[in-house]
Amino acid sequence: MISSLNATLGTTASLNHTLSLRELESLLTALARPQALIEVGLVLACLALSWLIVYRISKHVTAAPGHHSVLLGHRVFDGVLFPVIALLLALGARRVMPLLGEPVALFRVVIPVLLSLVVIRLVARVLRATMPDSLGIKLLERSVSWIAWLGSILWIVGVLPILIEELQDADLTFLPKNGKAYITVYDVLLGVLQVGAVLLVVLWLSSVIESRLLRGKSVLDLSMRKIAVNLTRTALLVIGAMVALNTLGLNLSALSWLGGAVGVGLGFGLQKIAANYVSGFMILAERSLRIGDMVKVDNFEGRISDIKTRYTVIRALNGREAIVPNESLITTRVENLSLADPQVNVSTVVQVAYGTDVDALFPQLIDEIKRVPRVLSEPSPSVSLSNFAADGLELTIGFWISDPHNGQGGVRSEVNLAILRLLNRLEIDIPFPQRVVRTVVEGAVAPVPPGADKLVPGSAPAA
Repeated sequence: MISSLNATLGTTASLNHTLSLRELESLLTALARPQALIEVGLVLACLALSWLIVYRISKHVTAAPGHHSVLLGHRVFDGVLFPVIALLLALGARRVMPLLGEPVALFRVVIPVLLSLVVIRLVARVLRATMPDSLGIKLLERSVSWIAWLGSILWIVGVLPILIEELQDADLTFLPKNGKAYITVYDVLLGVLQVGAVLLVVLWLSSVIESRLLRGKSVLDLSMRKIAVNLTRTALLVIGAMVALNTLGLNLSALSWLGGAVGVGLGFGLQKIAANYVSGFMILAERSLRIGDMVKVDNFEGRISDIKTRYTVIRALNGREAIVPNESLITTRVENLSLADPQVNVSTVVQVAYGTDVDALFPQLIDEIKRVPRVLSEPSPSVSLSNFAADGLELTIGFWISDPHNGQGGVRSEVNLAILRLLNRLEIDIPFPQRVVRTVVEGAVAPVPPGADKLVPGSAPAA
């Protein structure tokens, strides 16, 4: 039996090889004919016309800031719309060729190539728009590209229809199918492609809706728009998953046990994940933390760059980013430097020599600090005598800024430079530590300060 099966497979393989060679030979013969130049002209005309159409459309479409259109891409020809229009025009031209009495050769190659290009562009653009920071995106794009180009090559040489027939005959006996005795390998592959297509469309829709909802410069309602984006994406993913399962022929009513399993999972392993999701919606709804706020969490200070459903991204002024779970922002102490008011007070300290007329110096310091570009005039800067230090009078200068996300080190440096220029102009010394050193020459009697014997315990009074 095994020998007969091997013989059958060998006969089938040799037959398929013969058919593919005949198909390839006929294709090469048709391409060598002079009439193929007509197809070359039509192909070039289809590409030029599709480029012109997409170019005209791009002139009337404005993408959101920082968002690149899936259909149009960065430029005119690197989006999905260009190969789609070229494919439609090529299909129309292929139908016209037999009516003119001309054989079809080049379009048998061009149409599979354009179809593969549509699939590759669609997958790459959608994934980059929805998950731009994911590490596995490039690997997935490369895998899809190899599969698409391999499929187009098999289609051109005539092997793909034969391969599909073989896959339709390969039954998987351990997977029963509704209304059919067994499910085939072709059914599994087709189901995977259908699920991938549905999820790809869902991700595309969520990306388009997100770009539309987040468009605008107002930060006040950005949290509410973020809630709408997260709810919309979650709803679309749930609907897409249900549609994908339905395309596989699975009965959704049979998945009712999944609700109980999810409940048990939430009670144990998924508890933290669920808490982070709920906390994310609470943060966005209450607006206790907003995108753009300067916060300090666990000695990490930075600006909130994004609030996801599970975590919040805080970007420090030096470029580092912290991924903070949303539950931590609800249950721990968070310093928000710009919750009620974005203005932040910054202080610096300077010493002047004893004997300086500080009453006359204070107004001049305030006027000089007000001239610094980032310092606010209201509230006005303040100067106070904070300490009588060992070497001089310690002055504490405070001033307000309204852009803490630009950093405090630069504006503090500019204020210090303004103070230094003023003190140099007024010839006011900035004291430095001074020490008195006394040396005793051998054989000489060191003078004793008056009353020094009183400071030494047990010393006798001078005679």
